[in-house]
Amino acid sequence: MPDKTSTLTRVTIYTDGACSGNPGVGGYGALLEAGGHVRELSGSEAQTTNNRMELTAVIEALKLLKRPCRVEIYSDSAYVVNAFTKGWIDNWKRRGWRNAAGQEVANRDLWEDLLRVSDPHVVSWHKVRGHADDARNIRADQLAVDAVREHQSRMS
Repeated sequence: MPDKTSTLTRVTIYTDGACSGNPGVGGYGALLEAGGHVRELSGSEAQTTNNRMELTAVIEALKLLKRPCRVEIYSDSAYVVNAFTKGWIDNWKRRGWRNAAGQEVANRDLWEDLLRVSDPHVVSWHKVRGHADDARNIRADQLAVDAVREHQSRMS
């Protein structure tokens, strides 16, 4: 019997977040590829952190998917990728959103959003080296940095 997930559309997503100051003006960028098509998105916030922008990039990219998909997510954020590949998020939920030290998990609101928007999909997480030779990671970074700059220019 064929695997039900084999009929799902395959989507590749590269994400990145940036912050000018931490906290400070933040931006996110994402590059989505599916069926030979590429879509880019970016956005910014006036006062945030780099980790929040890393999470927001993934959330906003997944929100664009209109139906369940097989998604490969590439990020240079160990914070985001390790939460899934090392089981951190399962441990946090089991401990009532507390980390190993018993403190409240930072950015819980975004982690819960990310779980909600990723739930319909079959997601694989991949850590990439930031600012290395991966053109799609470099592009996601550029989208995030440009979003920060655009936000700052609107503020001046």
